[in-house]
Amino acid sequence: MILNDTIAAIATPLGEGGLAVVRLSGPQAFAIAGKSFLPVGKNSLKPSAAATHTIQFGKIVRQGRSVDEVLLAVLRAPRTFTREDTVEITCHGGLLPAKLVLDTLLENGARLAEPGEFTRRAFLNGRIDLAQAEAVADLIHSRTELALAAANEQLAGKLSQRINELRDEMMKTLAHVEAHIDFPDEDISPDTKEQLLKRLEHGIAFMNELLRTANEGQILRRGIRAAIVGRPNAGKSSLLNQLLGHDRAIVSPIPGTTRDTIEETANIRGLPVVFIDTAGLREARDEIEQEGVRRSHESLARSEFILHVLDASEPLTPADKKYLAGFANKKRILVVNKTDLPRKLELPSERRPPARHETGKSSQRAVPEAGAPIVEVCCLSGQGIEALKDAIKELVWSGEIRAEMLQVMINSRHQDALTRARASTQRTLDVLRAGETLELAAGELRIAVNAVGEIVGKTTTEDLLDSIFSQFCIGK
Repeated sequence: MILNDTIAAIATPLGEGGLAVVRLSGPQAFAIAGKSFLPVGKNSLKPSAAATHTIQFGKIVRQGRSVDEVLLAVLRAPRTFTREDTVEITCHGGLLPAKLVLDTLLENGARLAEPGEFTRRAFLNGRIDLAQAEAVADLIHSRTELALAAANEQLAGKLSQRINELRDEMMKTLAHVEAHIDFPDEDISPDTKEQLLKRLEHGIAFMNELLRTANEGQILRRGIRAAIVGRPNAGKSSLLNQLLGHDRAIVSPIPGTTRDTIEETANIRGLPVVFIDTAGLREARDEIEQEGVRRSHESLARSEFILHVLDASEPLTPADKKYLAGFANKKRILVVNKTDLPRKLELPSERRPPARHETGKSSQRAVPEAGAPIVEVCCLSGQGIEALKDAIKELVWSGEIRAEMLQVMINSRHQDALTRARASTQRTLDVLRAGETLELAAGELRIAVNAVGEIVGKTTTEDLLDSIFSQFCIGK
């Protein structure tokens, strides 16, 4: 990547809207903007003459013709996101105005930015570290307030601070070991060796603590997939609509209405849950339904848990029993729907604990041998839906979601780096305890230090950076 050129991109989503923002960053930002911008009014100035963090009113002019009236923000380095001279042009929304503004900047010397290049420059220029750069993407893709809070904590450097503390301690231990390698005549005293071992043990314990947040962190970032399954006409589509809070799937008394899978994300007690409404599970009667059932089984295989919908007004069928047994090894909740109709359904070995949301009548039960909670709902009225949301949250996230937990929720890349660091630190411990050569211990500990450093970008490769920033949108 060339850092001495100037990049430009549209920073807002494409499509019709009130406003759009075009961003320009680099050493020639003011010169390029000056060629493109004509100040309007006695108080407006060219970018090169304007004070930092001021807004100028004028027009973007291309080949002598006015493109659009704009507001131009002048941001001088280093007090910018990229720590480079930056110009942000706010024009009218829509595809054409923003594109024409961008084309004007490109004609006047800017280069079209690559995906994530603005954030990558912020990292390379020391404005943020790699974990904070990833938090920018998490912030943009947040689908719940909890996910947004976790991204903000990481962007503020809460995770980075702990990772840097861990790395500093490991560096001190490595320096101590290498000092004894340089002076082989001085053996490590028992007291000193014990201190080194305690430091390493403390580091492993801290890594274990961070690794325990990986599952929750991935749930907040990407959501958790839940397949809604059951016989045709059990109320799967009605249940999806109730969980989403609006009509998304077609509901009909005719069995087999849903022929394809429908995916939608809902905020369930602060957690993003991707619900997949599937075709009814039964012997397919035509090629289209056969394909729908096949896709249902694919969704089942990819989902982390299932909502198995049963019809309370119908007795248990051999097919129901087959699916109850077939899903026994999957995380699941049995959802008994149509509780407003006369009850004909009987499930084996049911027991009834207290319900949370309904008084007088319980809405939640359990089948001990199956290990699956049962929640009774009426998708027509919405009764029992709140209890179902509680059950979903308890199934995927054990315990309370505390504010301090959001500060250090690691992602899959962090998890991989910490897993490698922990393994090398453990091998360092084993080598020191066994009295083997200090060179071997230092080699393992150096691997651990580098792995921890990958998280905040203190040890990186171009391939790693390309992999991370290629997932960003252009303009960020």
